[in-house]
Amino acid sequence: MKSKLWLVYALATTIFWGVWGALIGLPTENGFPETLVYCVWAITMIPPAFIVLNLAKWKLEYDRKSIIYGLIIGLFGAGGQLILFHAVKIGPPHLIFPIISLSPVITIVLSLLLLKERTGKLGAIGIVLALVSLPLLNYSAGVGNTTQNIVWFLLALLVLIAWGVQAYFMKLANETMSGESIFFYMMLSGLVLIPIAIFMTDFSAEINWGIDGPWLAAGIQILNSLGALSLVFAFRYGKAIVVSPLTNAGAPLITSVLAMILLGVIPNSTVISGIGLAVIAALLLAIDSEE
Repeated sequence: MKSKLWLVYALATTIFWGVWGALIGLPTENGFPETLVYCVWAITMIPPAFIVLNLAKWKLEYDRKSIIYGLIIGLFGAGGQLILFHAVKIGPPHLIFPIISLSPVITIVLSLLLLKERTGKLGAIGIVLALVSLPLLNYSAGVGNTTQNIVWFLLALLVLIAWGVQAYFMKLANETMSGESIFFYMMLSGLVLIPIAIFMTDFSAEINWGIDGPWLAAGIQILNSLGALSLVFAFRYGKAIVVSPLTNAGAPLITSVLAMILLGVIPNSTVISGIGLAVIAALLLAIDSEE
């Protein structure tokens, strides 16, 4: 049963992040800045962090190696969030997110080269299909505008690298420290960067402080936090080379389906192709884990 726990946690992550992805834009559409949404997200990391620490009887690893690993994971993750906020402010999200969605490539390459991880034939096929499906799931029609500033493209690449490296170190840290400690340092890192997010906020503009602003953001961002928590434990019990593509393919799949149901969106043929590939990839990765 323990060998299947990675799949349970990975599926939990895809569900949490899939729903989160479908709803994430609502607070900003209501006039609550994305930089402040980051602050709300960082705060929503606190309850799950203390709950799991309490369940672990407050056993927090604080040796030098654990602190370094924890802060690397947390700062790469939270830093990527901040960079992303600025990237989507100056560039087109429909071009930025397909780039960022390829972060598992970094994780897979590092895991193959440094952790010597391997997977079966079905898993290998699943990984390839997952990586192919990611940009398709995030594709939007009308991407012909090639005059965008090169800055947003470079920022998107930085986020891709940051989140790919974060996932690698998350798996590496799970070899020597508990998931509870990893998540605590992720929470701590997110809080540390709040002043930067506040500095990036334009307070001269009108900000919605109502229930459909920060409070709605909190309800949505807790899904993000719970997904991150599940991901930590997915990496504890599973291979990074499998967990990363599975979660990164599954979450956009759920987001796409919810968008179709809740918003009445009719996807183009490219997105439909991505959904099909993501389903097949998830099945192959799950079947391969049975070996």
